[in-house]
Amino acid sequence: MELALYWPGGGYYTHTSTNGTPLDYFTAPAAHPVFGALLAIQLEEMWRLLGRPHPFVVVEPGAGSGQLAYDINSYALNLGPSFSDALSYVTIDRSTEIAPIASDASPFHRIMANGIPLHNVTGCVLSNELLDALPVHRVIRNHGRLQEIYVTYSGGKFLEIEDEPSTPSIASQLEEGQVILEEGQRAEVCLALDSWIQQVAAALKRGFVLTIDYGHHAQELYSPQKLRGTLRCYYKHTLSSNPYVNVGDQDITAHVDFTAIETLGTKYGLRNESVKTQASFLNNVGLRIFQQRLATSGLDQREQDANRMAMLDLSRPGGMGDFKVLVQGKDVANPAITGINGSSEQWKKRMAGLPLPILDANHLSLMEARYPHTAQTWEESWPWQ
Repeated sequence: MELALYWPGGGYYTHTSTNGTPLDYFTAPAAHPVFGALLAIQLEEMWRLLGRPHPFVVVEPGAGSGQLAYDINSYALNLGPSFSDALSYVTIDRSTEIAPIASDASPFHRIMANGIPLHNVTGCVLSNELLDALPVHRVIRNHGRLQEIYVTYSGGKFLEIEDEPSTPSIASQLEEGQVILEEGQRAEVCLALDSWIQQVAAALKRGFVLTIDYGHHAQELYSPQKLRGTLRCYYKHTLSSNPYVNVGDQDITAHVDFTAIETLGTKYGLRNESVKTQASFLNNVGLRIFQQRLATSGLDQREQDANRMAMLDLSRPGGMGDFKVLVQGKDVANPAITGINGSSEQWKKRMAGLPLPILDANHLSLMEARYPHTAQTWEESWPWQ
C-alpha cells in the first residue's frame, strides 16, 4: 500500500492530475469554501483559548494542492487583523508533483517532507482525510488464530498468502481496542498511527490537534457487520475492494481507528476531547447559519441552489457528514471548543454578521456535475435560438 500510493516512481499520490487534485474523488475543501471558512473561525477560537499567541502556527500535513490552506487564510482576513497577523500557516506534502492552487504569493508556507519536521509549535496540527491513506496491515481470523494477509507475485498476478503476523504490535493494537474478530473476518490495522501521533505530539509545544477523517471507534470499526474489512479503492470515480488492479493509478484507503488515535494520544501526552461527526461539528460552528443566509444573499436562484447543494454535501448523512472530527489538546486546561460543545447566542450573533462564503472558480460545481443542464441559462437551452 505504501508503494502503490507513495512510490516516487509511480505512486498514486506522486503522479496525480496536473492541477494537484486527484481525479477519483473530491474532498470537503473542494466542495465549498464554507468548509475552510468554518475551520478558520474554529481556529480563531483556539487561538484565543491559547492566549492569542503570535505566531499562531497551523500545520496541515497532506495538504495537497493547498485548497484548504488557501480558504482558511483567505477567510481569516475577515476575523480581525490580530488573528490574521498572528496566523502562520504551514502545509506539508511528500510529493513534488502537486501544483499549488494559488500563486507563489499564497499566504502560507510549503514544505516537502514525509512527517512533521517541526518543533515547539504553538497552534494547531490540522489534517483532513489524511490518516485513511496511511498504509495498513490486513489480517484475518482463521481457525481461531489471527493471521496476516501477505502479498506475493506469481504468474503475472498478485496473490494473497496468509501466515503468522509480521509483528506482535498488530495483535496488541486490536487487544487495546478490546477487539476479537469473528471467524473468517478480515480487518485492517494501521500501525503507522503510532509514529504519526508521536510526531504530532513531539512537534506541538502547546495547542491542539484537529483530525478530520472517516472511521469509527474500534468496537464499531471491527464489528461483525464489517466482515470483509473497510479497505476501499477508487478509480475514475468507481469504487472497488481490489487493490491489485490499476496499481499506482487508484486510491487505496481504509477507515480510521479513532480508538487507536485516542489511546496513542494519551500515551504521547495529548488530551482527548469528544469525537463528533463532521455534520455536528460544522453545524456547531455555524454551517446552518450560513445556509440560511443564502436566501437573503442577493444571489440568483441558480447560484443559491448551487451553494446550498455544496453546503449540504458537507453534512450529508451517509456521506461526508458522517466523517469524524477529533480534537486533542496539549497543555490546554479544559478548553471550551465550540465545534465540540455547541455555540452560544453570542457566537450565533457574530456568525450572522460575518461574510458569507460563496462558490468560486477554485471549487467544484456539484450542481453542474450532477445536473449538467443547470449550467445553461434559459436562453442557452432554448432550442430555436
